Amino acid sequence: PAGLPGDSDPEEAVSDDSSRHGGRVRGFPHERGNWATHVYLPYFAQEEFLELLELLVSRARTYVPSLAAMEEFHLSLSQCVVLRYHWIEPFVRSLRERLAAFHRFFCVADQVKVYTNQNKTRTFIGLEVSAGHFQLLELVSEVDGILEEFDLPTFYKDPSFHISLAWCVGDLSGKLEGQCLRELQDIVDGFEESAFLLRIQWEQIRCKSGNKYFSFPLR
Repeated sequence: PAGLPGDSDPEEAVSDDSSRHGGRVRGFPHERGNWATHVYLPYFAQEEFLELLELLVSRARTYVPSLAAMEEFHLSLSQCVVLRYHWIEPFVRSLRERLAAFHRFFCVADQVKVYTNQNKTRTFIGLEVSAGHFQLLELVSEVDGILEEFDLPTFYKDPSFHISLAWCVGDLSGKLEGQCLRELQDIVDGFEESAFLLRIQWEQIRCKSGNKYFSFPLR
């Protein structure tokens, strides 16, 4: 079926004009009825976190002026995959069932690291998790199981769990690693509130599919 009974029009407004979103390039071509889908832990930034972000981005821009701060923050539990519209409801139902037993937990994200996406069209500065890795792997294992049921790509092997802070177009990792990275880590280590800010309690998991959002509270 093109849609689910009782659902509204499944079509999304789509534009591939990269100039409208900072030069970012779509990771896969849009096709009618395909919905980009992502499972993640949302992080709701406090004022102090935004102050730390401003310090980090300001310093990093002395090396890469085109760097832009992220406006929303999350820790990924899946790659961005493609769901057909009529798969969304059973996919979300499976997520809700398999994640229902998980409890809230803490992790520490305090290690500055530079990342690029798979096709090297974007570079990111992120805060890598240094504690809480095991619980995140347990969540990914459950999400991967659902992705396999739908014959979709699972998460990366040996993932580097992180919260992205800033990004730029192209592979500029060479400019951000080395001296820049050391300076950014010094800022994090010296920030007065960092020990409190970067010990994060995760309270919910979210799934975004196209323009639809689904939330799964942790117990």
